[in-house]
Amino acid sequence: MEQKIFEIEDLKELEEFLQSQSEIEQLRERLFAEFLKYADYKNAGEWNKAVRLCESLAIIGWGNHEPVEALRGQFFNGNPATCFQNKFGETRFVDAIWSKRVNGFTMEQGRTSYCFSPDDPNQKQSVFWEYEIKEDIQDIRLESQRNWIPKNPVWIKRTIGNCYENSKVVIESVDKELKPELDRRMRPEIYGRAINRIIINCSYSYYDHDHCKTNYIIADEKLKLKQKDFYRTLLTMFTRQEIEKNGYFLRNRFEFGPFRADTGKIRIGLNLEKEFSELSHSEQRLKLSEYILFALNHLTDKLKKKKLDYDFDLMLEDFNSILTEWKA
Repeated sequence: MEQKIFEIEDLKELEEFLQSQSEIEQLRERLFAEFLKYADYKNAGEWNKAVRLCESLAIIGWGNHEPVEALRGQFFNGNPATCFQNKFGETRFVDAIWSKRVNGFTMEQGRTSYCFSPDDPNQKQSVFWEYEIKEDIQDIRLESQRNWIPKNPVWIKRTIGNCYENSKVVIESVDKELKPELDRRMRPEIYGRAINRIIINCSYSYYDHDHCKTNYIIADEKLKLKQKDFYRTLLTMFTRQEIEKNGYFLRNRFEFGPFRADTGKIRIGLNLEKEFSELSHSEQRLKLSEYILFALNHLTDKLKKKKLDYDFDLMLEDFNSILTEWKA
């Protein structure tokens, strides 16, 4: 059975194969036991087997075990990074940075960690960066999970850490109060499987010093400006000297990216001007909530036209209920 799963490349075919099996509970436990072998992966081949097992468990369900996704990303130097994350974005099991060699990839000693998991039968404690591995070069592509586990679909984040001082409390509240409540109280299991993440990237104006400043000027949405139009239009509003002195950048309030059905992700950019940071904290909460809710409603209206198997109305109802409590 396990060998057959590793041989099936097409995700739809894998789903059909798994769902045709009887005794799903027994199958789940066998696959999970197999996953535990490869959660402590030592090379690219073992990582790829862990990915396929995570894809399989995402299809039939993880049962009483904590669901995780097997993700391949990129370290800041461009090298591949691989890890397992639960629905809260917490890392479990082996978290590795890889090095490129002439004849393939190997995990890096000194850049590999082991993160505690409640499902680890050995209950190994976390070891950061210094988890022991040996060079094992394989000329194999590192895979990344192609489906996903149910998790809070609305992810609010910052593009960079800079902001005006008066917004720090509000932004911290988003990170420490609103986001945990969304993770805890949203009900992704019943909305559907079509949406993985709606990522809202908030860009705040800031002035750190004369050589590190960005003040967004929000364009009139009726103009429907594109990227190439921003600076030319800004020059009709301010002189070059004023633009340089104040760090002005013309932007639309909202930037909506395309929906990718293969990843279930879509991105929204939300740009906030200096005047936003001059509001009281309660006013900032209200205004930020207004912008986020507008963006989500606009986006879901567009996505509904795609006839996706997803309960957008229920998702928005849950989100709005949590947001209303936060902004009060």
